[in-house]
Amino acid sequence: MKALIQRVNSASVEVGQELVGEISKGLLLFLGVEQGDTQAIADKLLAKVLRYRVFSDELDKMNLSLLDVCGDLLVVSQFTLVANTQKGLRPSFSGAAAPEESNVLYEYFISQAKCSTLKVQAGCFGADMRVSLENNGPVTFLLEA
Repeated sequence: MKALIQRVNSASVEVGQELVGEISKGLLLFLGVEQGDTQAIADKLLAKVLRYRVFSDELDKMNLSLLDVCGDLLVVSQFTLVANTQKGLRPSFSGAAAPEESNVLYEYFISQAKCSTLKVQAGCFGADMRVSLENNGPVTFLLEA
């Protein structure tokens, strides 16, 4: 399981003309699910995301987590994160979990995130989404569980 996180001032996701998720200061998280991923892996990754220190403290050092700053979280499914790009000029998605399995873990990840005290929003699994964001930094990290 992989999570690409971006520190944002704001972010939103639309499906068609409908706004399905919107946050202010926090993290935009693109989530990719691989074959063999489990709820335990999702829990481990979520704990890392919530506590990963990417926000600046009073000395302008990245010492604060999403939980520390009471930021928002926007989760968007993105199977392309798990693509194998080692060979050739076309990505291989053979390592990605099947869509049904991915959706179950994606929804589980979101439900567990909502157990935190943070505002959590999400995109629609498998939909053609338009994601907008104002990146802060820019600060972007790829996290793996």
